[in-house]
Amino acid sequence: MATATKIILVNPRIIEMGPIDTISGVLDKEGVIVYPTETFYGLGASIFSRKAIQRIYRLKKRIPSKPLPIVISDFQMLEDIVVGVPPLFQPIVSKLWPGPLTIVLKGAPHLPEELKGASGSIGVRLTGYPWLRALVRHAGFPITATSANLTGEREISQPGKVIDVFRGKVDLIVDGGKTEGKIASTVVDLTGKNPSLIREGAIPFSQIQKIF
Repeated sequence: MATATKIILVNPRIIEMGPIDTISGVLDKEGVIVYPTETFYGLGASIFSRKAIQRIYRLKKRIPSKPLPIVISDFQMLEDIVVGVPPLFQPIVSKLWPGPLTIVLKGAPHLPEELKGASGSIGVRLTGYPWLRALVRHAGFPITATSANLTGEREISQPGKVIDVFRGKVDLIVDGGKTEGKIASTVVDLTGKNPSLIREGAIPFSQIQKIF
């Protein structure tokens, strides 16, 4: 059965609380949204909603063992969702957050198992995109930041394309115009004895290695 998808227009260069309040309301009611990021369009839901997270896995046809990336608005949000932060975390984020760096850490026990995957870890990013940071801060909880595409297909930067793919499948599509389509974030795993590179993106791993 198709979902009645609402579409709203926003200008991500301007932080307007009216649209942000509308978007936050959908997230608060365990809805799933498509929204613009500094790279491509993303699929968003509250990380505390097991129902919404399961919907995203089904929409993307994503394997359950692959955790969903998360965006936070500040360090206080991080304290509520991770455990056992390693010593190298602070030197790295003090230089590279906010920014295009996703760090894999051990997820807190109270998070939905679907969010953490088989490893029990989560990938977290303190976004450097002011509009998105304002949205997450207003919502009051981190949201998922997986790309709005089917697994194995290209990311989407055009709002028309994202509407074609997700109309009738999500609760809200936020049309923020064409996104910049920059290189995706670098992903580094800090759950092991030594930092390991999962994906090299906007920040060269060599730059991170210089820190530790």
